[in-house]
Amino acid sequence: MQQTPETALPDAAIPNQTTLEYKASCNLPTPWATFRLHGFVDSDNGKEHLAITLGEFPSNEVTPNEPTLVRVHSECLTGDALFSQRCDCGEQLKNALKYIANAGQGMVLYMRQEGRGIGLINKIRAYELQELGADTVEANEQLGFAADMRNYDHCVTMLKHFGIQNIRLITNNPLKISALENAGITVSDRIALVSTSGVFNRRYLDTKVTKFGHSILRGLTE
Repeated sequence: MQQTPETALPDAAIPNQTTLEYKASCNLPTPWATFRLHGFVDSDNGKEHLAITLGEFPSNEVTPNEPTLVRVHSECLTGDALFSQRCDCGEQLKNALKYIANAGQGMVLYMRQEGRGIGLINKIRAYELQELGADTVEANEQLGFAADMRNYDHCVTMLKHFGIQNIRLITNNPLKISALENAGITVSDRIALVSTSGVFNRRYLDTKVTKFGHSILRGLTE
């Protein structure tokens, strides 16, 4: 039976087949803490991914009952850098970094898969279709894409680079949990993020709930 966009799981490749390579690290001072920024490159396509870490990470094999706090965040240029109110991505990234800073340890995996994996230009095309009445899933499908094109195989490689097998995942997305668990990562807990609901992103958040099964805690704005 073919899976629908509502139930299809993001792909997660076998970790030892990954083409991701670690390249370099540096300090990353932010308003909340000084993190470490680690760069990885996919040797197959040249795409760069980041791990933003705070604190030390003893192997979960040594301390199996101490899961690491992790946020897997897919790139959203419009939300993360341009302050778009059409989504909650920038707000989620900021709140995850603040949460990890308050906890004193954790990491954000910043994955370069813009627009749920369709790329920036196609995301702009999808926004045009949304302005004509489509929701985010319908817009992707009208462009010939699946509802969610992301995969999380490189996340497994990055976690294993730091000796991490057991995590507390900062997410509202149940499919992200399933993808990581199917790839062999233990998700021992889910930490919800609050999303501010406003006039520009209300339908976007509704679609996350109805078509992707997200569990969203909403704050309200005008």
